[in-house]
Amino acid sequence: MTDSPRIEKAPDAFRTISEVSEALDVPQHVLRFWEAKFPQVKPLKRAGGRRYYRPDDIDLLKGIRALLYGEGLTIKGVQKVLREQGVRHVAEIGRDGVKDATARREAEKAAPVVLPTVEQVNLSAEAPSDTLIEAQRARLENVLDELLNLREMLRRRPQFSQRKVSAAE
Repeated sequence: MTDSPRIEKAPDAFRTISEVSEALDVPQHVLRFWEAKFPQVKPLKRAGGRRYYRPDDIDLLKGIRALLYGEGLTIKGVQKVLREQGVRHVAEIGRDGVKDATARREAEKAAPVVLPTVEQVNLSAEAPSDTLIEAQRARLENVLDELLNLREMLRRRPQFSQRKVSAAE
């Protein structure tokens, strides 16, 4: 074989397990193990079981690696982080590092929640037309009527008694 220079892939190209293993400095069997322990890691599998990792998968794996090896968390600890803070947060750790991703998350939590005003919710900043309000009111009344009818149907529905259930078995 010749030692030809490797062609650089586009940043958004899919990667094989060997490429990801090399990039993360983690053995391939560890990546397969992480797939079993972290259901959020879902590489595309082609015919023959060959795995192709998307850029988002790689960011998530980098985040998992950083939490396990860099922060010293256990598998259960990383699973808890994924459950409580989400895949996006762990992927951000993979892209930006633990410190930056955590600081960004804390800043998002501290940011005040701004609720839209009535004017922003309406279709126009001007006062809505009377016909629009009437149309919305009519639709809401129709929905209410349907819900009331369904509730009444549920109330009238015969309940199965214990004898009927026993006879059916």
